[in-house]
Amino acid sequence: MPFTIRDATAADHKAILALNLESEDLVSPMDAARLAQLDGRAAYHRVVDIDGEVAAFLLAFREGADYDSPNYLWFGERYPRFLYIDRIVVSASRQGQQLGRALYEDLFAFARADGIDNITCEFYVVPFNEGSSRFHAKFGFREVGQQWVAMGGKQVSLQLATLHL
Repeated sequence: MPFTIRDATAADHKAILALNLESEDLVSPMDAARLAQLDGRAAYHRVVDIDGEVAAFLLAFREGADYDSPNYLWFGERYPRFLYIDRIVVSASRQGQQLGRALYEDLFAFARADGIDNITCEFYVVPFNEGSSRFHAKFGFREVGQQWVAMGGKQVSLQLATLHL
């Protein structure tokens, strides 16, 4: 199955919103206005394109971005230089096809090219997202903190992968 990783465009937003909604139990909600705002502030916003269809996306921010996520702000208080993975979503119909891996490999290459050695993210530990925990461990992420979010309804594991530049 050939696919292309490319920069997201405004024409992709409808598909990105549909993918985000499909996985909303694992990622933060996002409407069209919020997506347009985040897209304009992101350092990295790419999609996996399979035959003209958006099958996955990844959205990431550099330090110093105008972004109000409590998890992003947590990293901003502790790391002077980083790339924060806000969300990655792979279509349910495309799970198991290594699209998430391909996006992470592309993101890590992007970070290395820009001299960024700290990649940060989080995943839920309450409720526990076992798949995300295993996935991130394969990329060398380790826990550097935890915090409660969503008005105390969910707890995240704050993760860091250090690249060797």
